[in-house]
Amino acid sequence: MDQENVSATLTVAVPVARVFAVLADPTAHSAIDGTGWVRKAVDRAPLTEVGQIFRMAMYHANHPDGDYQVVNKVRVLDPPRAIGWLTGEERDDGHLEFGGWIWHYDLVPLGPTETELTLTYDWSAVPQFIREYIQFPPFGPEHLTNSLHHLAGLVSRG
Repeated sequence: MDQENVSATLTVAVPVARVFAVLADPTAHSAIDGTGWVRKAVDRAPLTEVGQIFRMAMYHANHPDGDYQVVNKVRVLDPPRAIGWLTGEERDDGHLEFGGWIWHYDLVPLGPTETELTLTYDWSAVPQFIREYIQFPPFGPEHLTNSLHHLAGLVSRG
């Protein structure tokens, strides 16, 4: 595969600031997730700065432990237009390691009450040694579309 990212786009009849506020709330991520792997936010503080770390409790049947935790590092924070984070893990010694894949949301206001959402999953920076045991992307493209529909449902309810 030459392309090392997948994206999905959806337009919602919701102001851009409301959409951004939901994305910046880690407690909403399990409801947004289109894979069903995100269980709950471990760190519940809103995302407010580049470099901020937040953790998520996860579950995946093919993961060696089933239940596990990921650590995320905010890489992009441009309210209300963009938000994105790297995903990785915390080692037993407390060292954080990121695998090189990024979740990135772009939000484009199409007027005062409408927003175009684009979710991109990019694995172009994943090193070869990780690619040897994880196939990218580790899910089908429908999971991005599912995530955007879940997000649209959350923001539409206010």
